[in-house]
Amino acid sequence: MLGRILLPSIFLVLSYGFWVSSNFKDIAAGVALFLFGMLCMEQGFKAYSGGTLQRALSRSTDRLWKSLSFGVVSTALMQSSSLVSVITISFLSAQLIGLAGGIGIIFGANLGTTTGAWIVAGFGLKVNLSAYALPILVFGVVFLMQSSQKIKGLGWILVGIGFLFLGIHYMKEGFSAYSQHIDLTQYAMTGVAGLLAFTLIGIAATVIMQSSHATLTLIITALAVGQITYENALALTIGANVGTTITAILGSLSANISGKRLAAAHLVFNLVTGLVALVFLQPLLSAVDIISSWAGIGQTDHTLKLAVFHTLFNLLGVLLMLPMINTLVSWLERHLREDKVEHDKPRYLSEASLALPDIAMQAVTKETQHLFRNAFTVIAHGISLRRASITSDEDLWQLVQSPGKIIVVDLDNQYARNIKDIYSANIEFLSRAQAEAPREYAETYNALRRANMDVVAAIKAVKHLRKNLLPCMLSSNPDIRREYNQFRARIGEVLRELATLRDGDDAVVHYCHWTRSELLLSMRKTRRHAQSIN
Repeated sequence: MLGRILLPSIFLVLSYGFWVSSNFKDIAAGVALFLFGMLCMEQGFKAYSGGTLQRALSRSTDRLWKSLSFGVVSTALMQSSSLVSVITISFLSAQLIGLAGGIGIIFGANLGTTTGAWIVAGFGLKVNLSAYALPILVFGVVFLMQSSQKIKGLGWILVGIGFLFLGIHYMKEGFSAYSQHIDLTQYAMTGVAGLLAFTLIGIAATVIMQSSHATLTLIITALAVGQITYENALALTIGANVGTTITAILGSLSANISGKRLAAAHLVFNLVTGLVALVFLQPLLSAVDIISSWAGIGQTDHTLKLAVFHTLFNLLGVLLMLPMINTLVSWLERHLREDKVEHDKPRYLSEASLALPDIAMQAVTKETQHLFRNAFTVIAHGISLRRASITSDEDLWQLVQSPGKIIVVDLDNQYARNIKDIYSANIEFLSRAQAEAPREYAETYNALRRANMDVVAAIKAVKHLRKNLLPCMLSSNPDIRREYNQFRARIGEVLRELATLRDGDDAVVHYCHWTRSELLLSMRKTRRHAQSIN
């Protein structure tokens, strides 16, 4: 609904701007090129976000300070807090990291994104970036034409940098031309009203552009040519910082509970940080002046002072919130709970992980293991054994021979409640992931698809087996009872063997097939016995 209203409104505003001013075209084109450059860079970094990133992330989240450092460094390198957020949500959804570690990364990403303001203010506005942009674009396109995925990734990164440079150049040129015809500072507002109004404008601009980095670049270029006042630029920066959480919340609407909790933590952090910056603006400005003087930044160099302010209030937010992470985690887990549903649902699959082939594979492998754990119970009940009995040290042959109550179970109902939704989600996810993944992933994805199909086939085999199994368990003929109890014991041994395995990428595939084979063999034998009895 929001998109239906927002998109036409953006088109109307842009069309009006193009009609009334030629300089507006330069600014709008600059923003468009900048945003496209960021998309290209994200595409490039995804080529390097496989096993190496996974190992780095797993090693960097066992301590809170490591999570924070990872967020800072990765965002500073990739210049995209949104990509870091996507990767974090993917890992969190697949339960490769904990919520506290994910929140630490998000806190670090907020601090790391401040490097963008320093790059634009300290380098982008003082150098003719267009002179560098075109050669970088040429080299980037050459790399894009290569067959290696890693080289293509480098090509996307270079193309992204080239478009970023062109975007900054066009924004700067557009605002410079504007200053010769119209003075936007006449719309400046002072005091609390100005602070609140421009904070809201900063939030709105970030929601529209879906990038706080683009909003900050726009603010800095406008400030550099004197089109906005320093005070209003500060408020816009605070708004941009808060506005980026709106995009995170919108992105989490389709995420699982882990993604929603992380988005909520992001919102809490940025709201607290923004509120602190607004309330303590004057002390922060005094601190900015002191730091700027110490760093040799001129009193009138407002663009660099804005970068100092942006870093300072984000750092203050991290220092305030870091000691409260465990409390925040407890609060989020208490108030954001998974909906209680009658049918078991997928736990590890997320839209975000589809963009990262290695993470997508790990997520669907875990979900296949989840499917098998559910199937384990269904199969055990189907042969009238308890899961606890199978996983115990009891002798299975003695167990199946001992007189006990037959477990009454509706296998169709159990399939609908605990298997069907997960199986359907896995097959759909596998199809989408395989379509987007490099060719070398095909064999593993095909094996996982077969594993899921084997689980369902095993349950169907149990359903058919049970038709003859129950009457024969109650038969007065001891030979028939012994024969069918041997089937039960054999299947129980297979399940017990599975229960002792550590979850692994290969184990779940091979042993799902093994279980299916054993059950189909037992089913064929029971049919032959049933025919001989008849």
